[in-house]
Amino acid sequence: MVRMSDLARGRASAPPAPKPAAPPPPAPADRPAVQPEAPPPPVPAPRRTASYEWPRAEAPAPVPPALPAPPPPAAAAEPPERILEDLRNFLERMPDVLKGGEPPAWGALQRIVERVVRSLEAGGDLFWLAGGASLPEGRDYVAFHLSRVTVLAVRIGMTAGYERERLIEVGAAAAMSGIGLWHLPPGLLRRLDALSAAEQTQYHTHPRVAADRLRRWGPPFEKLAQTVLQYEEREQGQGFPQGLQGAAIRMEAKIVGLADTYMTMTAPPSLHPGLRPYEAVREIVRSKHEAFPSVLVKALLSDVTVFPPGTRVRLNTGEIGSVVAVNRNHPLRPRVQILSGKTGPLATPKIADLSEAPFLYITGPVTETAR
Repeated sequence: MVRMSDLARGRASAPPAPKPAAPPPPAPADRPAVQPEAPPPPVPAPRRTASYEWPRAEAPAPVPPALPAPPPPAAAAEPPERILEDLRNFLERMPDVLKGGEPPAWGALQRIVERVVRSLEAGGDLFWLAGGASLPEGRDYVAFHLSRVTVLAVRIGMTAGYERERLIEVGAAAAMSGIGLWHLPPGLLRRLDALSAAEQTQYHTHPRVAADRLRRWGPPFEKLAQTVLQYEEREQGQGFPQGLQGAAIRMEAKIVGLADTYMTMTAPPSLHPGLRPYEAVREIVRSKHEAFPSVLVKALLSDVTVFPPGTRVRLNTGEIGSVVAVNRNHPLRPRVQILSGKTGPLATPKIADLSEAPFLYITGPVTETAR
């Protein structure tokens, strides 16, 4: 600090000298550098002599692939005649079951339907046998009819892509669908086309009678009684007994109803002759939008070939030909080899694909005029 007296004297004391800086700390002693370890001396390779060879690893011998186990011997296919006969025999015992209080042998019915499914999976022999059968002398018509309906219903369900468990349910429902017919007065079925109003009302009760009995019996499938109750219903509500429409009807009931309709047309309970397969299919196709869904009608058409290959047919032009191939998408319009025209046989037969010829169609088989 400079004092005024010092200024007056013309001198001032010098500022204090700065403190000397602290000497830097001594540098640490240099550490010796870490020398890397010397690699180990190489191991001298063993000396080889002319008379000694090192053993070489031998490649393993190839293992031959294991032979596949031989397949089990295929079981002989069960004759379709036996399956259909066992089904008819089971159904012919149903009138006695209905008179008593005990339910039918559900296990036996399921086993028979399983045999039907296996047979149809293996081929179409059972289907063609049932479809072409005629009522044997002295046999029960209702049992005969229900056995045919069972086979066709399973076949339609199979074509529609149903799994096995569902096919068995469809078959069991088809077998039980007409048990209410045994409650009708004898002879009524023979004159279904000439019933009085009272008889018509009585006839329309048979699905409900059957469903009520099935519910009391406790069937193995929960919806079996409902399927039987609805199998006479139709798409536009023209069926019975409830007048259901469309989605309100179980698909299983629609399958059974379609099979029942076809089999009734081809082998009716009346004394009138049944329709030929192509005639029955034609009638169903004409009313398919009113009675049954198109998907099921197509399934029926793919199974029931209206004009199988080899069938001689007459065209609307008067020409006669032979079916050479079936058009799956248009079963009524196959490929036909035209053999003769209005003036006689053709020198060179020609092929006509009726699916591509909208103005050319089949009027019937050539045997139709002889009927």
